[in-house]
Amino acid sequence: ELNNIPVIVLTSDKELEVRCLQYGASDFISKPYPDSSIIKARINRVVELFEDRQTIKSTERDALTRLYTKEYFYKYVADEDKLNPNINMDAIAVGIRSFHAIKERFGSSFSDSLLIRFSKRIKKLMPNIFGMVCHLEADTFIIYSRHVDDYESLLKELSIDIFVDKEKKTPIKVQMGIYQNVDKNIDIDVRFDRAKTALNKIRDSVVKNYFIFDDKLKEKELFEEELIESFQTALDEKQFVIFYQPKFNIQGDTPKLVSAEALVRWKHPQKGLISPGIFIPLFEEKGLIQQLDLYVWKEAASQMRKWQEKYHKHVPVSVNVSRIDLFDPTLVETLLDIVKENGLETKDLLLEITESACISDVDAIIEKTSALREAGFKIEIDDFGTGYSSLSMINKLPLDALKIDMIFIRNAFSSGSDNKMIKIIIDIASYLKVPTIAEGVESKEQVAVLKELGCEIIQGYYFSKPVPNEEFVPFLIAE
Repeated sequence: ELNNIPVIVLTSDKELEVRCLQYGASDFISKPYPDSSIIKARINRVVELFEDRQTIKSTERDALTRLYTKEYFYKYVADEDKLNPNINMDAIAVGIRSFHAIKERFGSSFSDSLLIRFSKRIKKLMPNIFGMVCHLEADTFIIYSRHVDDYESLLKELSIDIFVDKEKKTPIKVQMGIYQNVDKNIDIDVRFDRAKTALNKIRDSVVKNYFIFDDKLKEKELFEEELIESFQTALDEKQFVIFYQPKFNIQGDTPKLVSAEALVRWKHPQKGLISPGIFIPLFEEKGLIQQLDLYVWKEAASQMRKWQEKYHKHVPVSVNVSRIDLFDPTLVETLLDIVKENGLETKDLLLEITESACISDVDAIIEKTSALREAGFKIEIDDFGTGYSSLSMINKLPLDALKIDMIFIRNAFSSGSDNKMIKIIIDIASYLKVPTIAEGVESKEQVAVLKELGCEIIQGYYFSKPVPNEEFVPFLIAE
């Protein structure tokens, strides 16, 4: 409490004035005292300045690492450009390899202490490269420094004496994305977006430790900017088209259509058909995926209604629910409204949640999926086996099906491989009393083996690639 009180020294000793200011005094008033109104004005001013300084101190630094926050960092970058307009500068993004796995293994307290130790290390190195540093988010730091020639040495310096564990003394692995000799005419946030783009190019790579932003990445960045700018127009003009991939139950004598998966494609008027592998990660990163998901939910529900009205066929459709959707407090009501507006039942809209979406904030995810189940929706866990979830978490999670990721199917049937992993997943599903759905099935041999192992439902090119509505109808009316 006393630390937050400004101190004014009253003295007639001129020699003490400087020493008192060096010790931390906020001001001094010499004897003999001036008029009382002057004293009062100086006291008020000292209090104002002290409060302003305290406000800056509390907002300038990140609470955990005591490094600059993004807002102040960008301000100081702008100041540096004004002071030294002709000096070549680098924008650097720094990340700790496999930080998420470290956090999952050792817990939040350990990962926080690791960030604190790393922050002290990175701050200590800044004077050597005439740089400043900001803790941007999680394990990502950004640096603005004079141009560096030897990035390998900088990486080595950053990881000295910082270990993942004390016993084995396993050093952390640091990676960097670099935008060299920045163009000071472009916005500061764009410079560091380029550094982050370069970092993301090698995130968790075991081969590369740093990547330099180049013309190829610049073209990719400009392309992605175009996609972001045209996103709302694409929604309004319904450039996003829903394709459907059928899912067949293979446990009987004849495969039977049981549902379909809705998969979005972007038919861009100038760029043609854009792969979801390009725009979905981009929309997730830029916070647009919720709008796209809502669009897909509505389009799929509308299509199911048309199938029922025209063909009197009742085929459920699974739609993707992103991690960010699960933290929307209105999610259940939104989905119920969509179902009601289209005269459907909740069991008609199957909700696919990727395993990786469930690996943190587990209690909150379980609470939301439980609410969805109580409302009547069925939950399918997608890409099972590719995330970090524990069996105990999966056991607690309300679910109605496990989807085996296609990577397991490919590996199991590649030369010299076996199907033990698939059998394990099917056994887990059997223990949980839910069916398994195998994705990416392409051959008669794969179907036969999966059927023998106990897999109930198949999805893949063996039956059909994802197709637009008019090509899906023949599967529908054949039932």
